[in-house]
Amino acid sequence: MQRKSTPLTFGLIVIVGLLTVCPVVMLILGSFSQGLGSFGTFTLDKYIQSYTDPAFAEIIVNTIIFTLGSAVVATLLALFLAYLNTRTNIPFKFLFRIISIIPMMIPHILFAVSWLLLLNPSNGLINLFLKDVFNLSSSPFNIYTLPGMILVEGLLDLPIAYLILAPALASFDVSMEESSKVCGASNLRTLFMVTLPILRPAILASITLVIVRSLASFAVPSVIGMPGRIYVLATHIYRIIATGFATDYGMAAAVGMSALASSTILIYLYRYLTAEGDKYVTISSRGYRPAVIDLKKAKYPFFVIVAVLSFILIVLPVLVLLYTSMVPYSMVPSARAFSMMSLRNWTEVLGDPISILSVKNSMFLGIVGATLGVILSIFVCYAIVKVRTAASGILESLSFLSFSFPGIVIGVGFMWLFVRTPLYATIWALLIGYIATYLPYGIRPLTSAFVQIHAHLEESSKVCGAGTLYTLRRIIIPLLIPGIVSAWILMATMFVRELTLSVVLSRPGTEVLAVQVLRFAEDGLWGRLSALGIIMILISTTLVIIASLTGAKFTKIQTVGGDEPH
Repeated sequence: MQRKSTPLTFGLIVIVGLLTVCPVVMLILGSFSQGLGSFGTFTLDKYIQSYTDPAFAEIIVNTIIFTLGSAVVATLLALFLAYLNTRTNIPFKFLFRIISIIPMMIPHILFAVSWLLLLNPSNGLINLFLKDVFNLSSSPFNIYTLPGMILVEGLLDLPIAYLILAPALASFDVSMEESSKVCGASNLRTLFMVTLPILRPAILASITLVIVRSLASFAVPSVIGMPGRIYVLATHIYRIIATGFATDYGMAAAVGMSALASSTILIYLYRYLTAEGDKYVTISSRGYRPAVIDLKKAKYPFFVIVAVLSFILIVLPVLVLLYTSMVPYSMVPSARAFSMMSLRNWTEVLGDPISILSVKNSMFLGIVGATLGVILSIFVCYAIVKVRTAASGILESLSFLSFSFPGIVIGVGFMWLFVRTPLYATIWALLIGYIATYLPYGIRPLTSAFVQIHAHLEESSKVCGAGTLYTLRRIIIPLLIPGIVSAWILMATMFVRELTLSVVLSRPGTEVLAVQVLRFAEDGLWGRLSALGIIMILISTTLVIIASLTGAKFTKIQTVGGDEPH
């Protein structure tokens, strides 16, 4: 029986619609305006000026190469790791779980900077080391290239691809592969003729989603691409609004429309591919158990490869930043370098008023923003999962709309929206922009938690005379604690490290950590940058630990309370 839509659902549609649709509408209107001061004056000049620029064709080509290359690198590595994890007897499989989760907590800008400190041609640590050892006249590696950008972005997006491919491989019925081998096919032929074709929807979905994320990426293109004069759509928009004598938000909006359209189309393609995966179901019974391939002596070399990749993804960025924060300038680790270590960079950062302000602002946005985002996510998930009306379907579509928005592009839309309000140039503009952009990260884990709560609990509460809000507060929310903690951690870490939206909306007095790190990178202050980066990682880690301990405490209280006789 179709339920009637509630005022709560319609109210949420209005709120989420304002957060997700308004900036898009303002972006469209802004792209047909001369500038912020002449909003509403219809013109095509900005489109003509943007798309007839001779340099724009090269920017489009760079963007295509960068996004496709990153997607291929991330997907190939993820496919390799997922196969080893789900289909082989490689030891210490917990490493795969670490690879898929921990890199998400390392801010992308810090990951990009750590690779820049290793491979930049002038004073990169690896280049300096190789020049000293082999007496080379020039640096063998130059990260300021498209391949350098693709490598770093591919490593950053590896967890996304892994989380898509690992479940597909885990649910793969090996009877088809066994049938192929019985017919005389080799392992390699079986891989290409049976395994990969069946996994095609998951592989294409991985490539599509990584393209979307790399299209929205700003950290790698700004830190690595811009010094090498390699521009993609994100950095081209940044140049339009952040460099020169006068910013041109009309032109930025016109260029942003192409990125927004491309990203939206790709998201719909991703959803189509994941829906198509049902046609490739290979598990046919409840007694199914995936076969494990014995790697024999090869399992230890493969384990070494996985361990090295884990080191590159997790340990190396932090070690490079920690080391650089202690030395006066870039130098290869040596007895002399260790003798010159000091806390000077840390002292300068902790004594810098703007850096301290950026820490306070990021902590405020992380704690308050994530809390408000989770509260909104709870109501949205309740309407989507429990109410289940036609209006709930509209709400669900609106809530996930922002997932397809490149941050810097939607930041331009928010700029057009906020400039006519008292919110312009305030911390509240960033708060609203963050919640609107990252709302899906709160909704996704909470939706799964809501699905697991049986409707009988809610119905029993209402039979006893309780209202919707009382039932939600006393029955539903206590059972949602694990999902709430997961959603809060995801949103808080995203808010603390957020860069793409912040470079557009941040103004003097509203600086955040990622923007301050970018400023240090542009000025070449690597020591201060590294010290602030370590502080950034410590804040994210502390928030995660506190949230996890709080969630565990509430869960324990609920468990003990539930065991008491009534």
